[in-house]
Amino acid sequence: MSAFTLAPLPYAYDALEPAIDTQTMTIHHDKHHQAYVDNLNKAIAANPALGGQSLDQLIVKAGTLPPAVRNNAGGHWNHTFFWDSMAPVAKSGTPSPALNAAIISSFGSMDNFKAEFKKAGLGRFGSGWVWLIVGADGKLAITSTPNQDNPLMDIAEVKGTPLLGNDMWEHAYYLKYQNKRGDYIDAWWQVVNWDAVSKRYASVTKK
Repeated sequence: MSAFTLAPLPYAYDALEPAIDTQTMTIHHDKHHQAYVDNLNKAIAANPALGGQSLDQLIVKAGTLPPAVRNNAGGHWNHTFFWDSMAPVAKSGTPSPALNAAIISSFGSMDNFKAEFKKAGLGRFGSGWVWLIVGADGKLAITSTPNQDNPLMDIAEVKGTPLLGNDMWEHAYYLKYQNKRGDYIDAWWQVVNWDAVSKRYASVTKK
């Protein structure tokens, strides 16, 4: 049985400055994410029947998993997705024409979309995540999940395929923004990897 491992960040620790500071990126990736990976491996070892399954296989049946497996598998999946959802400002790109049209159709404008996304992030009590997803009806929607849950899980209140997700845990922003979660969300748009988000949208919507 191969253990889960932590991949390096797809950019330097300081690459998302000033939106996300170097110290936060270092601690977030090397300490918090590493802990999810280490604890997931321990939880799988304690539940050998789950050995050999991929992260995606675990996520979709989260409701049937022991809490330690569910929480740490979610932490590993969510953070991997999070790192890949960001890029340095100069490489962040713009939404594809198809994605941009879908955002405008669903939310009225890009500004309205960002406002609704921020509202959902600020409305997440305690720790969790805010997501842009493609729902079962093929339409875009904004949702949030508690702790390390995500919209792919069988227990998600609103299910769908994530296109973009932002971490609302305090460890994601507190060193720089303290309790100003809204300022963190506003600054984060500078480093959203729209090329990656657009490719996800194309993959989900292709016929």
